[in-house]
Amino acid sequence: MTKRRASALGLTLALVLSGERASGQELEPRAYSPNPTGAHYVLLAYGRSSGDVVFDPSLPFSDVDAKVNSTVLLYGTTFGLFGRSASAGLVGSYAWGTMSGNVAEEFRSIRRSGLADVKARLAVNLVGGPALEPREFAKRRPRTTLGTSLIVIAPTGQYDPAKLINISANRWALKPEVGLARPVGKLMLEAYAGLWLYSDNGDFYGGSQRGQSPLGTFQSHVSYTFKPRLWVAGDATFYAGGRTTLDGVRNDDRQENSRLGLTLSLPVGRRSSLKLSLANGFTTRIGGDFDTLSVAWQTLWF
Repeated sequence: MTKRRASALGLTLALVLSGERASGQELEPRAYSPNPTGAHYVLLAYGRSSGDVVFDPSLPFSDVDAKVNSTVLLYGTTFGLFGRSASAGLVGSYAWGTMSGNVAEEFRSIRRSGLADVKARLAVNLVGGPALEPREFAKRRPRTTLGTSLIVIAPTGQYDPAKLINISANRWALKPEVGLARPVGKLMLEAYAGLWLYSDNGDFYGGSQRGQSPLGTFQSHVSYTFKPRLWVAGDATFYAGGRTTLDGVRNDDRQENSRLGLTLSLPVGRRSSLKLSLANGFTTRIGGDFDTLSVAWQTLWF
């Protein structure tokens, strides 16, 4: 297999399996909704993605499909930052999956499992989200909010440079993002714009160095609230860019993909909720064209 082919295969499949696999595929409604200060929350989630993997047509890969599972554990807290509502969270995950397909005329199949990269997120409401204690927050009138966040992914997951396909992408990734949320009665209209930035993987398969250009991401959500913690949302995302290089040579793998999804949140007791999410690829040029189902349980305390 040539280095170029290895780069294309390694990039696409490593991102599918790694904790960074969501990248532009994230569909997260209410990510910038203000919350009272002093809250702590834990989220436990399971997700399963399955479908085709799309490559540059000039490469000899065909009928490649993947089935990927992951469990996620998140801890977060809310606080005031310069008088504004803010939150911070830390995510750990474990991923396992199988991939199979044809390389030229040879059928191949692999299985991987292990810890994925650790992810941290800091978010701050800039407009419309003052830092309020729970009693003050309960009396507030919902208003338009503008927030910003930074996600950092550290290369802490399972990685072996002797293997082409790994759980970790073995690089740092950062995503600054801004999000706007506007309430209209019981509806919430949201739009986010972000940019993934990547460091190089200097220990790629075959002793090469692989890089990736920035990947722009755009999300929109429309949700309807029946009562607190009981809501449903329609979700959409589009992401473009992310062209890769191998030892300074550019690959023809620019992404221009979109996904649609549906999210349902159900209250469980006084402080917990259950979230169900479905998503599928609407258009896929390069990367995973997946159907995804996830179930998450979250509890909150002060």
